[in-house]
Amino acid sequence: MRVVVGGAVLREGRLLAARRSAPAELAGGWELPGGKIESGEDEPGALVRELREELGVEVRPLERVPGEWPLGRGHVLRVWTAELLSGEPEPLQDHDALRWLGPDDLGEVEWLEQDRPAVAFVAGMLDGVGQVEQPVD
Repeated sequence: MRVVVGGAVLREGRLLAARRSAPAELAGGWELPGGKIESGEDEPGALVRELREELGVEVRPLERVPGEWPLGRGHVLRVWTAELLSGEPEPLQDHDALRWLGPDDLGEVEWLEQDRPAVAFVAGMLDGVGQVEQPVD
């Protein structure tokens, strides 16, 4: 099974949503940005690399969201919360729009099915139900 890591990028109580432009079957759907782990990478390292490539930002992975979700073709999605350290996100690869959403705005976009459980978990954090833990070493 191949792991795809998604980033729940948080800033000032808001979550970053990215609209897919590719592949065609996902185009127009909103997701937590990220990508496949490459050989020799761990999940936090892959997330840092993917968000640098896709959005032009530097992040610090914080904690893994409980659970994992099948993506098909032998892939599974695991999501990490991440703090934006530097840069302003831009849709550089595989996305054509980005939005920062507060807890009351999360339903304004059409999330891809596999991202919905992680978004629901993070929504609880944004509402103050959960707490972001210390960074991963």
